[in-house]
Amino acid sequence: MYLGNQPALSYTSFAKQDFTTSATTSYTLDNPVANANELALFINFVRQEPTTAYTASGTSLTLTSATSASDDMYCVFLGKAVQTVNPPSGSVGISQLSATGTKDATTFLRGDNTFASAGGTNTPAFEAYLGGTGGQSVSDNAVTLVQANTEVYDTDSAYDTSTYRFTPQVAGKYLVYGSIQNESNSGTNLNASYLYFKKNGTNILETSNDYYNNQIRADIITGDMIVDMNGSTDYVELYGRIDSISGSGQLFESNTQFKRATHFGAYKIIE
Repeated sequence: MYLGNQPALSYTSFAKQDFTTSATTSYTLDNPVANANELALFINFVRQEPTTAYTASGTSLTLTSATSASDDMYCVFLGKAVQTVNPPSGSVGISQLSATGTKDATTFLRGDNTFASAGGTNTPAFEAYLGGTGGQSVSDNAVTLVQANTEVYDTDSAYDTSTYRFTPQVAGKYLVYGSIQNESNSGTNLNASYLYFKKNGTNILETSNDYYNNQIRADIITGDMIVDMNGSTDYVELYGRIDSISGSGQLFESNTQFKRATHFGAYKIIE
């Protein structure tokens, strides 16, 4: 009875090295060893006693007595047994794999036996907010581009603070998120507020807060979604809309009033 994977049948072979002998006591081993007990040395087909007839360390083999050119000498590496069976399925984890080249310890094997980063990096990525003072004035009941003009970070210079577009230039699926702090600045009340994501100018998400004349002066509306982006021309933007009771004095609030309440961001989640 076994716990875990049952040991597979295996066959062990040992490496052998033949020496070209001469009148010397010093030879070089093909494989390093820790000591003389890790190899069996034969001279003229007679096994020699480790540490008495010879010593060994690393790739250096030293005989107690010199050989002659007519001697036949070889050794068998007892410490170099080679298993000829593959490990059973599911018995090897990430910690047992070793990457080569430029990859590091966070790598894993794909199905095609090539290395790839485990999860990869979530870039390109950016986050920006509406900075400045006084907020962004917007017309009543008008879908308006949010001017998130101050970057928190932008890993690949993919966000434009003049057009307010994120154009990643790297294909993948991106988590896009945003938040808008709305306010009716003239003392009137909000009727509803909306948040939109647009991809290449077309709505891909619309979410709303509806108040129906319930005396709301300000609110925050948020949204997020996963967007599939190509590696060349796709871009996303954040838009908002405020419907007020009076029809005037609406704002997207800036950073000075509510810390980064109006913000826009995205990052790659799948390669």
